[in-house]
Amino acid sequence: MARESSSGEIFTIGHSNHSPEFFLELLAGHGVEVVVDVRSSPYARYSKHFNRQPLEKLLCGSDLKYLFLGDVLGGRPQGHEFYDEQGYVLYDRLASSPSFVAGIERLLQAARISCICLLCGEEDPSECHRRLLLGRVLSDHGVEVLHIRGDGRTQSEAELTEELQFQKTKGQMTLFDTDEPKEWKSTQSVLPKEPPASFTMPGDDPELCG
Repeated sequence: MARESSSGEIFTIGHSNHSPEFFLELLAGHGVEVVVDVRSSPYARYSKHFNRQPLEKLLCGSDLKYLFLGDVLGGRPQGHEFYDEQGYVLYDRLASSPSFVAGIERLLQAARISCICLLCGEEDPSECHRRLLLGRVLSDHGVEVLHIRGDGRTQSEAELTEELQFQKTKGQMTLFDTDEPKEWKSTQSVLPKEPPASFTMPGDDPELCG
């Protein structure tokens, strides 16, 4: 049943190598109604049931809706202007592009009436664009972003940030934050592992996050 939501709450999930049955259990456990695929290339090399067509069939068979927005909200966009020379995605440029802005608005509209969940590949959202890019933009719109983890729990951004900080400092108290402000871009280059001498667009390697 569709719900009414004023503030907006959006889940995210990484399919990892979950079985179809377990994946559906994770979604059902959080009342997800619509899965929004934000993978630029909606294919999984080793878990074929997460390729776009079989995934859509799986979800429809469980009375869930499937929506593909990887062409506008994916982590590996088309267009040289969204990349630096090392192949890192420049999130600030991408987030201000008309197609991305329209995609975010579509998410916000969907979240007002349905429980939606953004789908990408990695189980851990820490370095995934669904957190670093989409989560940040959605949070700026007042949406609470919750990550569904492989053990069934959900993590808010605050909880995930605290966990990452604890891992970084190994639980030790620090008097000063020595981290320098970082440019808003992907944490990994999406260029081929052995790039040619001249810069080219990234290929569609489904093993790369986004």
